[in-house]
Order: sequence, then structure tokens, then C-alpha cells
Amino acid sequence: MKHTLTLTATLLLTLTTPAHADDAPSVPPGTEPSASAPVQVDPNDPDLKLPQGGTLATPKVLDIKQVVEDQTGDERREDTNADVKFALQAEVLFGKDSSKITPTSRSRIAAIAAEIKKQNATRIRVFGFTDDLGSSAHGDVLSRQRANAVQAVLDDELNDPNLTFDVRGYGEQYPIADNASEAGRKKNRRVEITFPREG
Repeated sequence: MKHTLTLTATLLLTLTTPAHADDAPSVPPGTEPSASAPVQVDPNDPDLKLPQGGTLATPKVLDIKQVVEDQTGDERREDTNADVKFALQAEVLFGKDSSKITPTSRSRIAAIAAEIKKQNATRIRVFGFTDDLGSSAHGDVLSRQRANAVQAVLDDELNDPNLTFDVRGYGEQYPIADNASEAGRKKNRRVEITFPREG
């Protein structure tokens, strides 16, 4: 009888032991990486061969584009193998229907100038864009004036006579969003600064 009570007490202790969970996330079972291919491939399969007389194209390195946009959407950076492009929304840089740089926006342009120095760029493109509200002629003029204003700050920050600037105003051409909504028009009102990556 003593043995029966001892066994019962042991079983109760085993059943009431609390479960333990790791605080760190784990990999779901069956998804661990493995060194072997999950599917066996037959190298002699006729579907894997080029047709009679077929040749492979010359190998090439594809351009990879990385796009980072801040949470407000006011600033976007695009990096490719060849170029760096910053896009600043007009509301960040200027007052409404104005091409006068606001004092608070100078620091953003200065940060871009620092990146230009870091990349040792000597050729910089500064392009202005507007939405499709108002006349096309007004948008062309305003976008050019805004591009000129940003270029002047960059030139002042960089202070390098060996730099070449390409400054243009494209007005409502080349929208990056739908002009049917204010959110889209806001994205289209922008100044883009592009320069080559250090090769």
C-alpha cells in the first residue's frame, strides 16, 4: 500500500510541473536551412537543356535599386550601382507656390552635400517637378526656379569650382504618383538631386 501512494504522488508532481518557453523566437520546425537541395535534379533531363543550336546570352551584372523613404514620405533616397538620387518634396523646401528655400530645409540640403562629397561626385543633376494643377507653363517656370534654388544651396555648401551642375525644370512631366489625389500631387511636387556613386 505504501508503494501505491508513493507512485501516485510522483505522478501528480510530474503532471503539475509548469511548462517552460524560451523568450527568444525560434525557427519553426522543418524550416531549418539544410546543406542539400530539397529536390533531386537530374542533370540529363531534356527539359533542362538548350534547344539544338541555342546559346546562352553574354552574362551581365544587373543594376540593383534600393529605395528608402522616410515615414512622412518627405524624403526618398534611391541607390543603384551607378547613381545616388535624393528626392525632397517641395513642401519640405519651399512655401506654397514659392521657390524661396526655407531656413529649416538648408540642413537637409547640407546633408545631401555631405553625401556628394563622400562619393567624390563632380557632376550633379538637380531636377525640379510640379503637380498638374495650374498651367503647364507656370509649372515649368516654378520647377526650374526651385531646382535653381536647391542648386545654389548645394553650390554654397560644396564650394568646389570643379563641380558641374545640370539644372532643369520639368514641370508636371514625369510624375511618380497619381495626380488625382492630394497625396499623389504632394509626391510629384519634388526636387531630385542625382550624382554618380564613387566607382
